[in-house]
Amino acid sequence: MSPDPFYVTTPIYYVNDRPHIGHAYTTILADVLARYHRLLGQPTFFLTGTDEHGQKVARAAREAGCTPREQADRTVVRFQDLWRRLEITHDDFIRTTEDRHQRVVRACLQDLYDRGEIYRAEYDGWYCTPCERFFMEKDLADSNCPECGRGVEQIREANYFFRMGQYRDWLVDYIETHPDFIQPDFRRNETLGFLRQELNDLCISRPKSRLAWGIELPFDADYVCYVWFDALVNYISAIGFGVEPERFARWWPASYHLIGKDILTTHTVYWPTMLHALGLPMPQTIFAHGWWLLGASKMSKSLGNVVNPMEMAERYGVDPFRYFLMAEMTLGQDATFSEEAFIRRYNSDLANDLGNLQSRILKLLQSKCGGRLPPCPPLPVAGPEKDLWAAVQQAVRRLHETVLGMRLDLGLAEVLQAVRAINRYLEIKQPWRAATADAEAGEPGLTLYIAAEALRVAATLLLPVMPGRMMALRQSLGLGDELDFARLSTFGVLQPGTPVAPPAALFPRLQAAAPPPPEPPAPSAPAAAAQPLLAYDDFARLDLRTATILSAEPVPGADKLLKLQVDLGTAQRQIVAGIAKAYAPADLPGRQIVIVANLAPAKIRGIVSEGMLLAAGDGKQLCLVGPAADGPAMPPGARVK
Repeated sequence: MSPDPFYVTTPIYYVNDRPHIGHAYTTILADVLARYHRLLGQPTFFLTGTDEHGQKVARAAREAGCTPREQADRTVVRFQDLWRRLEITHDDFIRTTEDRHQRVVRACLQDLYDRGEIYRAEYDGWYCTPCERFFMEKDLADSNCPECGRGVEQIREANYFFRMGQYRDWLVDYIETHPDFIQPDFRRNETLGFLRQELNDLCISRPKSRLAWGIELPFDADYVCYVWFDALVNYISAIGFGVEPERFARWWPASYHLIGKDILTTHTVYWPTMLHALGLPMPQTIFAHGWWLLGASKMSKSLGNVVNPMEMAERYGVDPFRYFLMAEMTLGQDATFSEEAFIRRYNSDLANDLGNLQSRILKLLQSKCGGRLPPCPPLPVAGPEKDLWAAVQQAVRRLHETVLGMRLDLGLAEVLQAVRAINRYLEIKQPWRAATADAEAGEPGLTLYIAAEALRVAATLLLPVMPGRMMALRQSLGLGDELDFARLSTFGVLQPGTPVAPPAALFPRLQAAAPPPPEPPAPSAPAAAAQPLLAYDDFARLDLRTATILSAEPVPGADKLLKLQVDLGTAQRQIVAGIAKAYAPADLPGRQIVIVANLAPAKIRGIVSEGMLLAAGDGKQLCLVGPAADGPAMPPGARVK
């Protein structure tokens, strides 16, 4: 009986800008899962691609002075080049501008329309251009988009609607009876919470008079398809839905749709109801991972704090970058990125533990065994050899369990524990103390063979995460290109007498990031001078809001700066402020202040600051501006008028 197929997808990424670390993370995660399942002998299909229609792409094209198709063609190569650089092994890369995709979208639309699942009606609602979504007034957050917090516009127009609302009870029942359908568990609860309210029908069209860039509706040439309906269909169009029935039946339903938590509703409400209306089975699991943060802030283009994955891979290497992303984030939770954390994990796990272990074993094989693998001894039934092999086999089992359980970080930690166990074993046996004569056939040879065999297993376990350097490590032990994943629990795979490579630095140690330059001395306070008059319209552009300080901590290397986390009511912000001379960090939490909320983000000492607080000072003392202590308490986010 052949093993079940494994079909994994990433979201398809907008071509309105270059890829960032969030795109890289999801795609590397899918690649690791695909590589692992291929090594298990499972038929595997890995799909990624680009979402090339919609208002965001049309707007980016206008700003670039080109057509939307030109914008898509220019930007898609950035994703394709990055995936090659990051050694992504996708089986297909789909573009929503391809004919094979558009034909399937039109067929789905026509089918649903013919069966009365799509109807035309007048619509009056609030539209968010960045999110390309309509919202009811009750769903707005302080008159803004509840998803991104930006402004919305009221639109009244005729459109086509998918009867999504009729499937609410079915969807709730399906989610509750299929606990693996939405993971992690708290994301399932989030979707069920969303479904407690009335589920509206879904607007699936945009009039060409407002947006011409999209797939034309097959039943009305004056409209194009809503970008999310179009995009979600990629998961079935790429594998031949309606065109290649045998191929489609082989791969559907998907094993995993990997998504970011910000697109949970579209994937766990829109997509299942669309599939159900089309008469198709549900994907096995929709898995929503967290965000990469800098400090307390989500990385985003608008904040100017996005990490460029190409630069990281060029600076530190593709495999270390892949390893850090997989080991650092607990799937489902947010994770914080910093170069300091990257260097710390690289030096600890890769340079000190894994790299040094490889170098140590190879040097000892050169000096004690003539540069060849010694004879394979029988594995002792007791003692440190048995303990070492047990630790390695524990890593084999745990990595398999954690891959299937989507806790890859725990599995990698277990493999690194096995690597450390090999190092401890060498410390116990100390083969470097033995005389070179007869070392190969004696105790040092036994020790080095067992250590090398354990390293073989660890390197093979890490191969899906670091394919380049783990293949190099395996080759240094005399292994060829043929993988021995099925023999991870077999002792004695390494062939005695095989030449081993001279030791080379697999993971050269990195230097810690240079400290920031010393803060320049503060200029002496100038004498008060008349300031130019400001027009009211200029002043009105400032968005002054009350905020509550949640936490405060010093900025390393800066004696005047504090890093604050503040509550704005609808969101949290990080602000770097030069108030450390006047206020101790412990005295600030709970204090109400006033901030400029619409100031462009800036980096101060390498830390993103998302606003500016107001303070008064005369050069000798400083006082924070905020609501009067004896007045009424102001909620966070109240506008200063």
